Amino acid sequence: GAAEVLRRLETARAAGVTAIREMGAQRDVAGLAAPGRPKVLRAGRHIARYKRYIRHLAVDVEPAELAGEALRQAARGDGWVKVVGDWIDRSEGADSDLRPLWPREALAEAVAAAHVALHAFAVETVDDALEAGVDCIEHGSGMTRDQMVEAAARGVLVDPTVCQVATFADIASRAGRYPVYRRRMLDMHARRVERLALMVETGTLFLMGTDTDGGDPTRILPVEISAAVAAGMPAGVAMAAASYAGRRRLGLPAWQEGAPGDVVVYAADPEEEIAEVARPSRVFVDGVPVSGNADGAPGTLGGRSST
Repeated sequence: GAAEVLRRLETARAAGVTAIREMGAQRDVAGLAAPGRPKVLRAGRHIARYKRYIRHLAVDVEPAELAGEALRQAARGDGWVKVVGDWIDRSEGADSDLRPLWPREALAEAVAAAHVALHAFAVETVDDALEAGVDCIEHGSGMTRDQMVEAAARGVLVDPTVCQVATFADIASRAGRYPVYRRRMLDMHARRVERLALMVETGTLFLMGTDTDGGDPTRILPVEISAAVAAGMPAGVAMAAASYAGRRRLGLPAWQEGAPGDVVVYAADPEEEIAEVARPSRVFVDGVPVSGNADGAPGTLGGRSST
C-alpha cells in the first residue's frame, strides 16, 4: 500500500537517492509526490506476453497489441515503459532457452509510442532492440562488443544491474530441467566481469539501477554502485552514472543554473573510497536538508532504489 511505498521512498532518500526511475510498478505513485521526497520518473506496469515473465507482475499482451499497450502505460507514467524483451520459453522442453518475446516490427512500433526500457538478457534480443531504436537496455548481460559500440553511437542507455547478473549462477542451479537455458545463464555469469569492462571501454552510457522488488534489503543503490566498482567499473564512472550524468541522460536537470538543489554530501570522496557511498553525511532535496547528521551516519538502509 501507500505506507510501504512511502517507506521505500524514505529509505532511498536516506541512502542518498534524490531521483528514482521506477521501471515498472503495479502501483501509481503520482499521488505520493511531495516536497522533500525523491523525484520519481514513472513507467506504468511491465509489458510482457502470457507465461513469458514473472506471474501477475506484467500486463500480458500479444505482439499486435504491444504498441497500444505501450501508449497506455506511458500515459500512466512519465513517458517511459518497461517492456520485457526476452524470457525462457518453457514450451521447448529440454531445448528451452531465452527467446525474444516480440517481432522486431512490433518492438519498433512500441518505441514510436513511448520511451522504451527493454529487459534484455540474450545477445539476439539486443540486435532487435538496437534496430527497433529502444531508449534503454536493462541488464545487457549478453551484449557483444559490437553491440556496445552501436548502442553508444545511437545514444542508447544501459543499466548493467551488476548485482542481478551476479545471481545468474544461482538461477542456473534451479534450472536443471532446462540444460540449454542453464548453460546460457552460466555463460553470462562467467563473462560478467569481462562484459562490464567492455562496456566501460566502449563508452557505454550507463545508468545505475538496483533491479529489485523491495524484498531484499541489501539491494540498495550504494550496494549496486560498490558492486559495480568491485567488478571493475571505475568509481568515477559509477558515481557519475548514479548522479549528475545519469540525471542528464534521463532528461533531469543536474548541475546548471536553476536546477533543483538535490545534493548528497559525504565526509570523504567516494571516488577515492567507494564504501563512502553508503555513508552520506547530508542529503538535500530541493535545497532542503532531509536526511543525515553531522557525524556522517545515515538513516537505516533497505528497500528499493534506482537511478
